[in-house]
Amino acid sequence: MDFELVPPNDVGPLVIGMPQREADAALLSLRDPSVLSDSDRPGQHIFRPSGLMISISCTRGLLEAVELGRPSNASDSVRFGDVDVFGLPAREVVRRMRGQTTILADAEDPASFVAPDLLLSFWRPFAADDDPDEEQGYHFSSVLLARPGYYDGPGL
Repeated sequence: MDFELVPPNDVGPLVIGMPQREADAALLSLRDPSVLSDSDRPGQHIFRPSGLMISISCTRGLLEAVELGRPSNASDSVRFGDVDVFGLPAREVVRRMRGQTTILADAEDPASFVAPDLLLSFWRPFAADDDPDEEQGYHFSSVLLARPGYYDGPGL
């Protein structure tokens, strides 16, 4: 399945600002009923057969953020336009994103990046840009799509 990041609005059926009840239902709709994960926590996160983790965060009864974690195989992809967020090396994701918007190294974690105008953040535990065998540092591990004001503090 292909998941398209459309900041700051949505990723698939998960629409920023939707009521929590609808977000819970949308999250459940992304499960593969033939391969349910024991790690799923309805209302919090699910794991697809590819290993793709989809997590939601709600405040005051409304969806405020969606986080996607890197799948272990390519049967699911996460894209922003022509950028395959988890399929490309992190360095290439940043290079391509810079062709479309401002993207900055996170001040507290320089291995991670934020596209402030898009309300997207890209995380990995450390940078290993030159070592493709070091999966956790060569690729991003997660991407977060958030509501406007998410990084400014609590409240919708």
